[in-house]
Parts: sequence; C-alpha cells; structure tokens
Amino acid sequence: MSLLVVGSVAFDSVETPFGKVEETIGGSATFFSTAASYFVPINLVAVVGEDFPEDQIDFLKSRSVDCTGLHRVPGKTFRWRGRYGFDLNEAITLDTQLNVFGDFHPDLPQSYRECTRVFLANIDPELQLEVLKQVKDPQFVAADTMNFWIDGKRQELGRLLSHVDMLIINETEARKLASEANIVAAARAIMSMGPRHVIIKRGEYGALAFTPEDVFFAPAYPLEAVFDPTGAGDTFAGGLLGYLCRRNKVSTINLRQATVVGCVMASFCVEQFSLDALRSLSNEAIEARFSKFQKLVSFEPLELLEAISVQ
Repeated sequence: MSLLVVGSVAFDSVETPFGKVEETIGGSATFFSTAASYFVPINLVAVVGEDFPEDQIDFLKSRSVDCTGLHRVPGKTFRWRGRYGFDLNEAITLDTQLNVFGDFHPDLPQSYRECTRVFLANIDPELQLEVLKQVKDPQFVAADTMNFWIDGKRQELGRLLSHVDMLIINETEARKLASEANIVAAARAIMSMGPRHVIIKRGEYGALAFTPEDVFFAPAYPLEAVFDPTGAGDTFAGGLLGYLCRRNKVSTINLRQATVVGCVMASFCVEQFSLDALRSLSNEAIEARFSKFQKLVSFEPLELLEAISVQ
C-alpha cells in the first residue's frame, strides 16, 4: 500500500554552531518521503527547476519513491537559507526564494489518484484542498501547517481541517491555531475542528499524540551530538505515517508505536546535515534504536500506596 505525499523539494543552505552546508537537498516532501520509504512505497508530488540534479531524483527512486509526480519545469528550484544558534529548536530564516514553487499547483498523475493514504505537507491550505479534490477515495488524510497559514489563511485552513483525519503541528502553532495557552486544551480544540488525531511536535522534548480516547507522550531520543535539526519535523511525520500505513490500522497501540517510530527517525535525521543520516540507514539500526527507546521509557509498576509513608 503506497502513501501519497505533496510538498516541497528544495535546496537548503544551513549554518549551525557545528558546521554549515550550501545548497544541499531539502524540502518537506523530501525528508518525509525518505523517512516513510523505510516502511511503505511513496508517491511524491512536488516541483523542481531545471537546476535540480538528476542524481538526487535517482536517490529518491532508489528509496522506493515514485517520482512520476515530481515535475521538472523551467526556472530555479525553491531555496531556503537559515541559521541555528545553540538553541536548535528555532531557525532564523535568512533567505527564501520560492522560484518555481511559487507557481506550484499540484497535478496528480492518474495512478496517484487511487491512493487511499495521503500526507499534505506544509503548503498553502488551498493547494492542500486542491490535492484532496483529485484523490478519488481518501481513507486517511494527514496534514501539516505553520503559523504563516494560520495567520494568513485561517478560513481556508479551517475548510481543510474538516477533511483531515490527523493534524501534525508544533507546539507554538497548536496554541495559535486553537487560541489556547494550555497544550491539552489546544489539542482538544483542534480535534473539534475536524481531525480525530492531533500530533504535537515538541522538538527536543519529543511529541504528544492526542485522540478522543487517549493521550500519549514520547520523549525525544537522547543524543550526544545534534548537528542539524532541519527537516526533523518532516522526518518525524514520515516515520509516524509510514509505520501507520505499514500496520494498515490506526489503533491506539499502533499510534503510540508510530509516535515512537517518528521520534526514532527524527533522532537519526538530526545527527548529520540534510539527508545524510537517512540515506543509508539499515532496518537493523532502526530496530535497535526503537528497542533502546523502549528501554528508555520502560519501568516496573509499583504499589504506590504501599510505598508512601503515611504519617
């Protein structure tokens, strides 16, 4: 069962306290597709310019990413330049050049329109709705968004959310979207807008998964070295949704496991720049880190009342 993703493929130039890279492959759909491809085949819809290297497309194809929907058009590829300080939770955007992405209107190949699992990466909510109109019978739709759309296109975003089963969003964006300071109240408010599942990314502090019946928290995997957080949120989403699609059922147990898988994949992503850490991961490495994660959060139950000294 394949997973359809629509988003950006870009060039990133990134500087952190630990180094810098120039015009390396990036974009929301790129990170998502690479992470999710470890679990399910991917159908990718995006746009690049004439300057985008063919070997990068070959890499995506090698990861079972169908690039029929990756359109190459005259012009330059989307570019983003950013800098991180020692607080790696927040990037300072230095330059954004939309280029061909500025005129992007997703046109799904006929074979993609049969997909039943869809991820709408962070793009204009009007474009996200355009995609959904082209999918014949979507059974599970997840989406991402950001402050720019919450502030500028709230009405369009509201229409999108009524068609979405899961929203993946960071903590600041969740509070803004819900107009709630408390993150639990914010998640409940977002669920009332349409999504049955709300996943709140908390950067180096992990992620929260909310459903009407359950709340689950997964911490971030502790790392000795973090080089570049660019793409970590999209990598998290790719791991989470790739695993859910592989399981083919969004149960409480599967969603909890998928949230941990997302954290595991994101932990690999941040250890190197761009996609470098994700390019050649082995299934064994992913499974080993998942097992370490399980030990990290596991503890034996106790009889609490017996342990408390009553004065």
